[in-house]
Amino acid sequence: MSQKAVIYCRVSSKKQVIEGHGLDSQDFRCREYAKSKGYEVAAIFTDDVTGEGDFMKRPGMVKLLRFLDDNMPEKYVVIFDDLKRYARDTIFHLSLRNAMKLRNATRECLNFNFEDTPEGEFVETVFAAQSQLERQQNSRQVSQKMKARMQKGYYCFNPPPGYRYRKHANHGKILTREEPCASVIVEALEGFACGRFETQSEIKRFLESSPHYPKDKNGQVHYTRIRTLLGNKLLAGYIDMPEWGIRHLKGQHEPLISYETYQKVQQRLNGQAKAPARPDIRQDFPLRGFLLCGHCGKPFSSCWSTGRNGKYPYYLCHSRECTMYGKSVRKEKVEEEFEALLADLKPSPPLFFVASQMFTDLWNEQREALKLDGDTIRKEILMIERKTEQFFNRIVETDSPILITSYENQIRKLEEEKIRLNENIALCGRPLQSFDETFRTAFTFLSDPQKLWHSDQLEHQRAVLKLAFDDRLSYCRNEGFRTAAIALPFSLLAQFNVNKSGMVGDNGLEPSTSTV
Repeated sequence: MSQKAVIYCRVSSKKQVIEGHGLDSQDFRCREYAKSKGYEVAAIFTDDVTGEGDFMKRPGMVKLLRFLDDNMPEKYVVIFDDLKRYARDTIFHLSLRNAMKLRNATRECLNFNFEDTPEGEFVETVFAAQSQLERQQNSRQVSQKMKARMQKGYYCFNPPPGYRYRKHANHGKILTREEPCASVIVEALEGFACGRFETQSEIKRFLESSPHYPKDKNGQVHYTRIRTLLGNKLLAGYIDMPEWGIRHLKGQHEPLISYETYQKVQQRLNGQAKAPARPDIRQDFPLRGFLLCGHCGKPFSSCWSTGRNGKYPYYLCHSRECTMYGKSVRKEKVEEEFEALLADLKPSPPLFFVASQMFTDLWNEQREALKLDGDTIRKEILMIERKTEQFFNRIVETDSPILITSYENQIRKLEEEKIRLNENIALCGRPLQSFDETFRTAFTFLSDPQKLWHSDQLEHQRAVLKLAFDDRLSYCRNEGFRTAAIALPFSLLAQFNVNKSGMVGDNGLEPSTSTV
């Protein structure tokens, strides 16, 4: 009866599997070796993970040991291509050697002869230690090269969504925008910074609705990925890796958002939503979460009621303490009255024309003023540099760990502010877009908010609620909507829309000042 054998193959990365055919070549060599020895190959086990970690926990090795256990007490020969494919850590190497002995298996390597003698075991241990040394030296060399490249402003790890690596003639491999995913991320981050998206749940729904943003196999984006996205300074063009002593380093890659937008996102992460996003809000009830009971002030609920001829949608108060508990209002009635509210917000065409012209003049004045802001910003940067130097001097002079930590935090805040100011000063000499290019979409919404409300997308309808009103709306079942808190742009236009005549009052569009 021929001797039975199993083959073990391993490569250091999946890339070797795809590009180098490392497993195929090892498999072929080991099969040829078994054939020359007259062995019968019973099974082949493979791993495609790196040289780091515990070999005893690797899928291929675990299956191999389990196979030997299941076929005890039959004796097998374990064949592998190279001693480095076996294990590149001395402790794990010796552990595997003992594990094979316990399972009555012998080991054979194509380029190393195992000898079951004290001298043979000593030589094997020396070779295992040498493999470990090479692995650790390679790991150190790779880390040093990566750190040096990171210090030059080049990111070296897996690219985040919205980026991919491309080869550049002068920069080598560098992060570049990957469209259309990059534009989706920009819209999400800028939307969160300006309040269009007020919670992470809204960003989650937005990203899941986009066909261009990567999702898991269930078509979902987990909250951990959203939090990573919101806090990723790399998207603002800066590399931050404290464990390598790299903080606030300007990257060589193109940022997706400005650093100022990144700071606004961080400031808003703890903000409260005006129109809260709830998991039970659906396209059927766009006002849910924004509609309050006019009697108790609690949020309205919503439901589909089954009648004789079908299902019917309703809003209702679900607070047991309320006198209107359980009393419903037809969805069509509530939303028709809401659309009437939006219609009242629409300014008359003559007034809107006058307002847009005045805003255009103000915008052009601001464009000219921004060109003169460079000197002011440079002075602020100089003051920040002086304060930073003072904190560094204090760190040198003190021995208190608490004070040192406090000074380091202050220095970090000053560095972040300096980054923002440098970004702004770079914009001072750059021609700004015209008023029409910048605010075309906003003024289209101001001219008729009902257009966006009639969109088929829930995200657009929720945006109307947050842009048109300063607070949630109170609704009485028998009286309708109570006085709404209208957002500033609409309330400003309403002040001068006297009797909807389209005439601007004597005071113009600027707020009046008190006289002494």
